[in-house]
Amino acid sequence: MTIVRRGLWVTGAVIALVLQLFVLNWLAPVLGLLWPVVAGTFHVAAQAPQPIANTDTSESGPGTLLSATTIPTLDLGSGIRGARIIYTSTNGDTNMFTAVSGAVFMPTGVAPEGGWPVVAMGHGTVGTKNGCAPSLSENLDGMAASARWLLQHGYAVAATDYEGLGTKGVHPYLDARTAGRNMIDSVRALRHTFPGLISDRWAALGHSQGGAAAWAADEQAGIYAAELKLVGAVAMAPAADVSDMPHKALEGRLTVDQPMALLAIVDSLSHLHPDLIHREDFSTAAGREHWDELLACTGSGLYLRGFYCNKLSPKDLAPQSNEAADQLRTLLRAWALPQRRLSAPLSVWYGGADTFVDAAWTASAIRAACKKGDSISIEFEPTKGHEQFDLMAQATWMVDRFHGVPPTNDCENHDAFPS
Repeated sequence: MTIVRRGLWVTGAVIALVLQLFVLNWLAPVLGLLWPVVAGTFHVAAQAPQPIANTDTSESGPGTLLSATTIPTLDLGSGIRGARIIYTSTNGDTNMFTAVSGAVFMPTGVAPEGGWPVVAMGHGTVGTKNGCAPSLSENLDGMAASARWLLQHGYAVAATDYEGLGTKGVHPYLDARTAGRNMIDSVRALRHTFPGLISDRWAALGHSQGGAAAWAADEQAGIYAAELKLVGAVAMAPAADVSDMPHKALEGRLTVDQPMALLAIVDSLSHLHPDLIHREDFSTAAGREHWDELLACTGSGLYLRGFYCNKLSPKDLAPQSNEAADQLRTLLRAWALPQRRLSAPLSVWYGGADTFVDAAWTASAIRAACKKGDSISIEFEPTKGHEQFDLMAQATWMVDRFHGVPPTNDCENHDAFPS
């Protein structure tokens, strides 16, 4: 089994855009692999965070700003204001209020009429524990360069950590509906952090877990946040529906990169539904021996995770019975996309050689959304893997939505799906 590092599914998306590497993808080969380990191990001495002045904490409801402080360990360069925030959101299953953390930024120049337009960024898998939050790392778990590029091109940025990452509680891993609400509410909180300077026009941009979050945000935006104007959403290699993963694991057909994702799913759901999901039903004794170490996401724990992971066989992290696989599939289907019609145009990129999210799963989710009457721009590249998307094309698609350019609808394009 390979080592799945911290932030593998998302970090560095616009690092690739900024650096213009040979292949535009979310993981710059050198920085993407090395920086999270270095940043998680060696911490930079800095002043204590200070409260942000002139914020608006008077609102109530989802997106209410609870706190906003400076981020002394993060330097995005001159001409940028940033804050680590805690704000309210709601859980997609229970509709209960939650406290969610994240990071928000805006340019320091004169705002355009109506305020800075917003891009809400959805990160990929960084872990399932509270300390795995990108806003707690020195480079937003690889997304700092992404945010910098957007800011330099005139966008404000909201980067949610998602529920249970950075704040107390359980992270509902791959619950796209909850993550989508967290993205929407991060835009509200950004507007409260810098009142009067941020537009109500926004776009969602995400990869993998964040791709599903962006898709789900698009589905919910029209009814959940009618006061905001979503122009479109970009979902790259989205984990839209992974409900077939349990039976694929039971049959011993997981790719080399999928067992650790299954581990994170089981760990999250075992805390959310302890009456239904038990570790021992999805692992052997060898798989459970170092369960917590396999979930490490920072510092030296990353090295130990790799050591223990490489000692396991595929059967060590898999359903131990058909009944267990059925139960997990039922819960994952409740989270799967699509769930309702879109509020704005959606662009989906996915690759036929993806070893994290099967192309067939993504294609099935897209087809289901098309049947609902959604307008979806689709880019399918049969030979590309999880991180090998054309980021410039997706960024251009997003900018066109802000400019009012009509999108293409590829639902009837047979080349948009595996043959």
